[in-house]
Amino acid sequence: MCDTVDTAGIDARLDRIGAHHFRARFHLRYGRDRALVELRGMETVRRHADEITGKRLAPAAPEKDGRQTPYRGHPVFVAQHATATCCRTCLERWHEIPRGDELTAGERAYVVEVICRWIAREMAAGVRRGG
Repeated sequence: MCDTVDTAGIDARLDRIGAHHFRARFHLRYGRDRALVELRGMETVRRHADEITGKRLAPAAPEKDGRQTPYRGHPVFVAQHATATCCRTCLERWHEIPRGDELTAGERAYVVEVICRWIAREMAAGVRRGG
């Protein structure tokens, strides 16, 4: 994790985004999503988030921007929709990262941290619910 990441700020932003009716619908599914996180571990999920972000979100003009992130198939995809890190429009609107320029290393690290913090929160919530 980057030393300059403001985890309290990320948590506050996740709470604000999670209050949005569309974003609040997303949760990790019991079964495949949670099993992948448990089996592979958060470091592997973090690496997947970095790879997916680098390929689908980091370019200045991503291919199919606004439609490049599936709704399921990997916990990172679910997290991207839940955290508004699914496309450049959402990044600009919710995270104040402007469109039109390739993501910097710091911006990519921030996006990956947002995704991973949401996944970790989902995993912890499942444990508290007994799931």
